Amino acid sequence: MDLSIFPFCDTLEDEAISFLHQHSRLVKLPKNKILFMQGDFCDSVLFLVKGKVKLFLQTLDAEEITLYTLTPGEQCIVNTASLLSSSEATGTAVALEDIEGYMLNKEAVKKLIQMSPNYLEYIFSLYTLRMQDLAGIIEDIKFKRLHERILQYFKKQKSSLVVITHEELASHLGSPRAVISRTLKELERQKKLKLFRGSIELL
Repeated sequence: MDLSIFPFCDTLEDEAISFLHQHSRLVKLPKNKILFMQGDFCDSVLFLVKGKVKLFLQTLDAEEITLYTLTPGEQCIVNTASLLSSSEATGTAVALEDIEGYMLNKEAVKKLIQMSPNYLEYIFSLYTLRMQDLAGIIEDIKFKRLHERILQYFKKQKSSLVVITHEELASHLGSPRAVISRTLKELERQKKLKLFRGSIELL
């Protein structure tokens, strides 16, 4: 079991490390696999070591809003909150790539928290990080024009050409697909973007 990419690894107590080795199990899941659905009660937590997982919220009119993307070395706070509080998951988790990680069941997670102050501190840090993410989403939706949010999204990407559909972009930005498509066409007319089938280029 290799958890070296996790922030808590260097500070975790020897007893806690031994406990993780004894109670975790390796999992490998394919791209597009749903880990849990919004409304499910989670009974285990994933420590992600390879691949990416998208967490999204589905509204009453079936629109998707991306909450965040889980990357290697992270633990999902929606997953963790559902498990620890025995409540429904507030979002759905789906693998964006083939993923690998370690699963720890509910009883083991609670025991680890009692055993390790450093692990508990890590969980609180996750809450802080994700609350900042959610605050940013709310601020963008409430205060920024959609044109600005779209351009800002593409400027943050590693390449000027991004492989993404209108539906996926709508999910990321929490806006209806039809509105996203109209705004993208307007930005293309303004020569700020170039639209292709399945991809978009920032000019």
